[in-house]
Amino acid sequence: MRFALFAAVPVLAMLTLWVVWPRRSTGDVSATLPAMKDADPRNLKQATFAAGCFWGVEASFRKVPGVVSTEVGYTGGHTNNPTYHDVCTDLTGHAEAVLVTYDSTKVSYAELLDAFWSSHDPTTLNQQGPDFGTQYRSAIFYHDDEQKKIAEASLKEVQASKIFKSPIVTEIVKAGVFTKAEDYHQQYFEKTGGVCHVGPAVVHTALATEAAKARGK
Repeated sequence: MRFALFAAVPVLAMLTLWVVWPRRSTGDVSATLPAMKDADPRNLKQATFAAGCFWGVEASFRKVPGVVSTEVGYTGGHTNNPTYHDVCTDLTGHAEAVLVTYDSTKVSYAELLDAFWSSHDPTTLNQQGPDFGTQYRSAIFYHDDEQKKIAEASLKEVQASKIFKSPIVTEIVKAGVFTKAEDYHQQYFEKTGGVCHVGPAVVHTALATEAAKARGK
């Protein structure tokens, strides 16, 4: 996450509203969540999302019941093995992203998409709050044709609902190489006690409701 420390007062005011700085260190935090203990490996699937600074996006997904582990990293770019410094140049084409592993018997992909829409503003191109650059773009990286179909249907429903006042600019693209970010970025806010941005709206799609019914929720 990059910040302009010497920006004008209005920008600093926006920054203050957007981020609460970390308050304490709580030590190492595992990527896996308690739900992993009861998960059948045959039911585990993965999803990849980009929605701004990956610290806050990861924290949002770790609160979703059925998510068993998360990992932050870089994807969607054109260079190999990028570092955080490389990605921050806005020259590699990578997005800060979160790789989510979930138990498909406890949460559906459509429900994860509701969490994705709710975690950021999908109408701001290459920007979330004070963070600017293509690395902060809104993107859904689908892992198979079924995810692509569901993502497109979810976007269409959310756009039609007009819960967001401006057009959605979220990309829906095929997942490629995912490079794990440096260790200090992993579960950052759980380690530090900080919090980050939330989206301007809470999204509940009919698509996700139907998916929850289908899995017997």
